[in-house]
Amino acid sequence: MAVIKTLRGKTPVFGKNCFLAENAVVIGDTVLGDNCSVWFGVVLRGDVNYIKIGDNVNIQDNAVIHGTFEKSATNIGNNVSIAHGAIVHGCTIHDNVLIGMNAVVLDDAIIQSNSIVAAGAVVTKGTVVESGSIFAGSPAKKIKEISIELIEGEINRIANNYHTYSSWYKEL
Repeated sequence: MAVIKTLRGKTPVFGKNCFLAENAVVIGDTVLGDNCSVWFGVVLRGDVNYIKIGDNVNIQDNAVIHGTFEKSATNIGNNVSIAHGAIVHGCTIHDNVLIGMNAVVLDDAIIQSNSIVAAGAVVTKGTVVESGSIFAGSPAKKIKEISIELIEGEINRIANNYHTYSSWYKEL
């Protein structure tokens, strides 16, 4: 069973039909919407600021989500995939976004809807990733506009696949 800790009077809240891996850690002022999956080794640490996560969000193995004390909370919209090893810290991620493997999104960054942050990218403090774009590199910069094929073939496909994958674990 996942580690779920109440801290400073705040207990994590989970929507309907969420999957939490046995070694996921969810702490404090953390709220997840419906149909979310929190995979192996993930840490959602709502200790110094809140974390709010929408519906149909998957947070993949070894990702870390946190914020900055009294400064930067973390807000994640709907239909978001946060890939393996990513760090999401004190930022805002809108709907229909893919954060790639080992990407880092830092304080006060805003990732607008229908966007991709490429694997290994570092989105620095305060950066705005424009809706419909792909950002890559360190520091992350816009490399191109996103196509409808990428929205359907990557962002939506991955989000939907992780909903299916989590159902396999619920059968055990």
